[in-house]
Amino acid sequence: MKILVTGAAGFIGSAMSRALLAAGHEVVGVDNLNAYYDPALKQARLDWIGDADGFTFERMDFSDSSAVEKLGADHRFDVIVHLGAQAGVRYSLEDPHAYAQSNLVGQLNLLELARAQQPRHFLYASSSSVYGGNQKLPFSVGDRVDRPVSFYAATKRSGELMAESYAHLYRLPMSGLRFFTVYGPWGRPDMAMWLFTEALYKGETIRLFNQGEMRRDFTYIDDIVAGMMGLIDKPPADDGSEKPGGSIAPHAIFNIGNNRPEELGHLLATLEAATGRKAITELAPMQAGDVEATYADIEALSALTGFQPTTTIETGAKAFVDWYAAYHDIN
Repeated sequence: MKILVTGAAGFIGSAMSRALLAAGHEVVGVDNLNAYYDPALKQARLDWIGDADGFTFERMDFSDSSAVEKLGADHRFDVIVHLGAQAGVRYSLEDPHAYAQSNLVGQLNLLELARAQQPRHFLYASSSSVYGGNQKLPFSVGDRVDRPVSFYAATKRSGELMAESYAHLYRLPMSGLRFFTVYGPWGRPDMAMWLFTEALYKGETIRLFNQGEMRRDFTYIDDIVAGMMGLIDKPPADDGSEKPGGSIAPHAIFNIGNNRPEELGHLLATLEAATGRKAITELAPMQAGDVEATYADIEALSALTGFQPTTTIETGAKAFVDWYAAYHDIN
């Protein structure tokens, strides 16, 4: 199949592109290589994908409707995997316009591309952040998600609603994926795994928010990719039945997480063991837009695809630290 992957120079997008190519698909990757974090890391991920047969990269901004229209004129896609977005809860407090442009306008442009091309499946990235201050654990796709505590979360929930309207109006088969704290080699520099590891190697202080009373459903990148690969060939049916997330259109929403939240202190201890360094810590209050705990109920995705994460935090954190040390030439 010919598959479009947006955010191909991103963390999840680059790993998904490699998996699709390994499975024999043709991949067209797009990314604008913006400076939200070091573009050199994004370019390095593209180099990691390499010049594999079947991979084409186009540098473009998918929030530019004319660029997306040209992309659609140049290529016909069997599947669209829309992973590109402006990510990060905290940065949405600083530059909300970037989130509106990428996560709302960009989502609309990709939905319009899908309307024009009618792919067999449109997968798109949502986020566990849509659950906001939900106190019920684990988070289920049937829970209320109308109380976002960050603008980032509001844009991701809006993206789900936009997808629902297109699935209803144009009968487009779509699956939304609520990712839970993805980590691993080639990860993002704004995530705890990277920030803690960097501070450990540099001997810098690590701020533990909410006085360290935080839990996250850390999910290893290989498990995430396996879950998405299992979903590619399973578009929701247009049969009027209720799908995960509640839609009766051909639109399903899935949690994709580890189904096992970890205490922040346990993560830090694991990274200390992997780096051989002792952390310097400072307790800090909860940050605006953040939540105390995330925990994914993955029953819907497991029932459909057999998805079962297998990577423990100990194994995954060591793999990340090994990659980080090699990437930064730390002996």
